[in-house]
Amino acid sequence: MVNHNLIASLSIEDMEAEAMVAEALGQEVADGDMEGLLVEAIGDFSNGSILQGKIIGYAGDDFLVDVGLKSEGILDKHEFDDPKDVEIGDTVEVLLEDVEGGTVMVSKRKADRIRGWEKLISEKGEGDVVDGKVMRKIKGGLLVDIGVPVFLPASQVDVRRPQDIGIYIGQTIESQILKIDTERRNIVISRRKLIEDRRAILRKDLLEKVKVGDIVEGTVKNIADFGAFVDLGGIDGLLHITDMSWGRVNHPSDMVKIEEKLEVKILNIDFEKEKIALGLKQKDASPWEDIERKYPPNTRLKGEVTNIMSYGAFVKLEEGVEGLVHISEMSWTKRINHPSELVSIGEEAEVVILDFNKDKQEISLGMKQTEVNPWELVADKYPPGTVIEGKVRNLASYGAFVEIEPGIDGLLHVSDLSWTKKIGHPNEVLKKGEDQRCVVLEVDRQKQRVALGLKQLSEDPWTEAIPTHYQPGMIVMGKVTKITNFGVFVELEDDLEGLLHISELADHKVENPTDVVKQDQEIEVKILRVDLDDRKIGLSLKRAMWTSEQDAAAERSERPAQQGQGGMGGLGTGGHLGTDKITFGEGGASTPE
Repeated sequence: MVNHNLIASLSIEDMEAEAMVAEALGQEVADGDMEGLLVEAIGDFSNGSILQGKIIGYAGDDFLVDVGLKSEGILDKHEFDDPKDVEIGDTVEVLLEDVEGGTVMVSKRKADRIRGWEKLISEKGEGDVVDGKVMRKIKGGLLVDIGVPVFLPASQVDVRRPQDIGIYIGQTIESQILKIDTERRNIVISRRKLIEDRRAILRKDLLEKVKVGDIVEGTVKNIADFGAFVDLGGIDGLLHITDMSWGRVNHPSDMVKIEEKLEVKILNIDFEKEKIALGLKQKDASPWEDIERKYPPNTRLKGEVTNIMSYGAFVKLEEGVEGLVHISEMSWTKRINHPSELVSIGEEAEVVILDFNKDKQEISLGMKQTEVNPWELVADKYPPGTVIEGKVRNLASYGAFVEIEPGIDGLLHVSDLSWTKKIGHPNEVLKKGEDQRCVVLEVDRQKQRVALGLKQLSEDPWTEAIPTHYQPGMIVMGKVTKITNFGVFVELEDDLEGLLHISELADHKVENPTDVVKQDQEIEVKILRVDLDDRKIGLSLKRAMWTSEQDAAAERSERPAQQGQGGMGGLGTGGHLGTDKITFGEGGASTPE
């Protein structure tokens, strides 16, 4: 069927021309395929063709374009970059998308892309450099207009992939064509490849020119916890955090910012690995160069506490110079669990220079040295023999710590608790927190130690009392207090024990002492030896039994004679068991009257 709308829009001249064409075509016109015959007669107007058009008017805000067909096409105003610049009579290329029911559908933008593609393919190839404007983010990368939309993968945006590739939207960038797919009309570009190729050239040139000690300018490109990477123009150098300042740097971001221009000093060059170490602080003289003159030992000064650790506090003496006050150098007398109990970050502290190591850049400081050492006075206040009373502050397996005065403790050793009793642990005699009288035995000013004694408050019984009351050969009564595999401990009186060795338990061989004696049993033993040097008493059970048997035998032999003389039975009040027996009473052992 003839498109009546199309015919209605024709001028008289057009209609005459149409009639002439129809007459020439004859039968096909009679069949009614006027529209198809017009297309065939005028040229190839199939879908996808690019036609030359002319702006002839407006359709609302859009434009009417004459492409040589009997119906105008409508171009959306958004097909133009700036619709205000379009004027009637302007020529424009459009893509014929469809002719349906007399409506001609065209697109300028698609025609531009096709022409751009054709132009690009004719002028550029893989490896060539192109400029383009980043349009928007798409899945996996960016869409860039280089005359036609092309794909820039996220991994190819930069040498170091940015956190957000969207920062490039709207920017005009330079890239290299990686791949062209003519069948799919697809192009992949890389900005990273272009940068790497150019940097390789610059890097080679830079490494040939620079040397250690040079001052060069660079741009901070990346910041990590350990330092910053500075672009020197073709190669990145590492500015380590320790080379940023002579002073303390908590994080590199406190010193430098991304894209900041810096002048740095080249510290080292590894030509094989193409690595350069940079320094910022090395541009200035080290404050440690003249450290001996500025801070000789025993110098007293003030500084700022910059950091606190479990082992001590760091004090800044000047920019780039810090010293350590070890926890042991904070107080003469206070018991400090953590330095924060005495100092805080940012506060001023008075210190004394104790020592320094210039090579390691270390200074040892002391806080307690700013005060009088109370240990210098202890020896004068508490000479040996002084009786003091203090609180039992702590108990250990080897003794007890007794507080003489605040911050001054004395050690009461377990061996100085009793003259006679064997004490395994101080808790057998003392309790933590209780007051205790002691005597000062010794003061070591250098080691800051005071030795105390408890037994020294009374006379040593081993010097006179024990040797007098306990002599070898005596038979005494005692109580079993402890049984071991090598023998038995027997209490002779309060705090005095003797050892009954397993070999002295019986005439026969004893495998287990409990086969002969029991815990807390009262037994009669014979004193074998009294060792004053080792303060030990050796006992024998079997020898005491021998003596008892001999006495019994002697008594039986004397009994007939006594009966003949006076008829006395038994010992009577004047009898005795033998001269080597003693009685055991409150005051210890004694010889019979």
